[in-house]
Amino acid sequence: MSQRSHGLFIGRTRNLSRHNKPSTLGISKLIKRFDVGSKVIISQKSNFRNIPHPRYRGRIGTIVEKRGDAYVVEFSVSKSIKRKVIVPQMHLEKF
Repeated sequence: MSQRSHGLFIGRTRNLSRHNKPSTLGISKLIKRFDVGSKVIISQKSNFRNIPHPRYRGRIGTIVEKRGDAYVVEFSVSKSIKRKVIVPQMHLEKF
Protein backbone atom coordinates (compact mmCIF):
# COMPACT_ATOMS: atom_id res chain seq x y z
CA MET A 1 0.00 0.00 0.00
CA SER A 2 1.45 3.35 -1.01
CA GLN A 3 1.41 6.34 1.23
CA ARG A 4 -0.80 9.16 0.03
CA SER A 5 0.38 12.71 -0.48
CA HIS A 6 -0.88 15.28 1.98
CA GLY A 7 -0.40 18.21 -0.37
CA LEU A 8 1.79 21.27 -0.53
CA PHE A 9 0.55 23.05 2.61
CA ILE A 10 0.14 20.16 5.04
CA GLY A 11 0.62 21.56 8.52
CA ARG A 12 1.33 25.05 7.21
CA THR A 13 -2.14 26.58 6.85
CA ARG A 14 -2.34 27.18 10.60
CA ASN A 15 1.05 28.92 10.55
CA LEU A 16 0.11 31.08 7.59
CA SER A 17 -3.26 32.08 9.02
CA ARG A 18 -1.69 33.03 12.36
CA HIS A 19 0.55 35.65 10.78
CA ASN A 20 -1.92 36.93 8.20
CA LYS A 21 -5.22 38.30 9.41
CA PRO A 22 -7.97 37.31 7.01
CA SER A 23 -8.90 40.46 5.17
CA THR A 24 -10.26 41.42 1.84
CA LEU A 25 -7.73 42.54 -0.71
CA GLY A 26 -8.51 45.93 -2.18
CA ILE A 27 -8.51 46.63 -5.88
CA SER A 28 -5.19 48.48 -5.64
CA LYS A 29 -3.51 45.37 -4.20
CA LEU A 30 -4.97 43.11 -6.87
CA ILE A 31 -3.89 45.32 -9.79
CA LYS A 32 -0.19 46.13 -9.61
CA ARG A 33 2.27 46.96 -12.36
CA PHE A 34 5.96 46.18 -12.21
CA ASP A 35 8.70 46.88 -14.71
CA VAL A 36 11.15 44.25 -15.90
CA GLY A 37 14.33 44.53 -13.84
CA SER A 38 12.70 46.05 -10.74
CA LYS A 39 13.34 44.59 -7.27
CA VAL A 40 10.40 43.01 -5.45
CA ILE A 41 9.70 41.12 -2.21
CA ILE A 42 7.59 37.96 -2.21
CA SER A 43 5.04 38.46 0.57
CA GLN A 44 2.17 36.07 1.04
CA LYS A 45 -1.24 37.65 1.47
CA SER A 46 -4.27 36.12 3.14
CA ASN A 47 -5.57 34.91 -0.21
CA PHE A 48 -4.40 31.29 -0.64
CA ARG A 49 -5.19 31.22 -4.34
CA ASN A 50 -2.01 30.86 -6.45
CA ILE A 51 0.15 31.40 -3.37
CA PRO A 52 3.88 30.66 -3.78
CA HIS A 53 5.52 28.04 -1.58
CA PRO A 54 6.21 29.24 1.99
CA ARG A 55 9.97 28.74 1.54
CA TYR A 56 9.97 31.80 -0.74
CA ARG A 57 8.41 34.12 1.89
CA GLY A 58 10.42 37.31 2.28
CA ARG A 59 12.76 36.64 -0.65
CA ILE A 60 14.02 39.62 -2.61
CA GLY A 61 14.38 39.15 -6.35
CA THR A 62 14.27 40.85 -9.70
CA ILE A 63 11.48 40.59 -12.24
CA VAL A 64 12.59 38.81 -15.41
CA GLU A 65 9.39 38.74 -17.45
CA LYS A 66 5.61 38.95 -17.29
CA ARG A 67 3.39 35.90 -17.93
CA GLY A 68 -0.28 36.76 -18.12
CA ASP A 69 -1.22 38.40 -14.82
CA ALA A 70 1.81 36.94 -13.01
CA TYR A 71 5.52 37.78 -13.04
CA VAL A 72 8.62 35.59 -13.19
CA VAL A 73 10.88 36.50 -10.26
CA GLU A 74 14.53 35.44 -10.21
CA PHE A 75 16.62 35.34 -7.04
CA SER A 76 19.88 33.74 -6.04
CA VAL A 77 20.02 30.82 -3.63
CA SER A 78 23.81 30.73 -3.49
CA LYS A 79 26.61 32.28 -5.52
CA SER A 80 26.19 29.95 -8.47
CA ILE A 81 22.53 28.87 -8.25
CA LYS A 82 19.69 31.09 -9.40
CA ARG A 83 16.05 30.15 -9.13
CA LYS A 84 12.97 31.43 -10.99
CA VAL A 85 9.45 31.43 -9.51
CA ILE A 86 6.15 32.47 -11.12
CA VAL A 87 4.26 34.71 -8.67
CA PRO A 88 0.93 36.56 -9.12
CA GLN A 89 1.09 40.32 -8.65
CA MET A 90 -1.01 40.23 -5.46
CA HIS A 91 1.82 38.45 -3.62
CA LEU A 92 4.52 40.95 -4.70
CA GLU A 93 5.58 44.27 -3.16
CA LYS A 94 8.11 46.82 -4.33
CA PHE A 95 11.48 46.78 -2.58
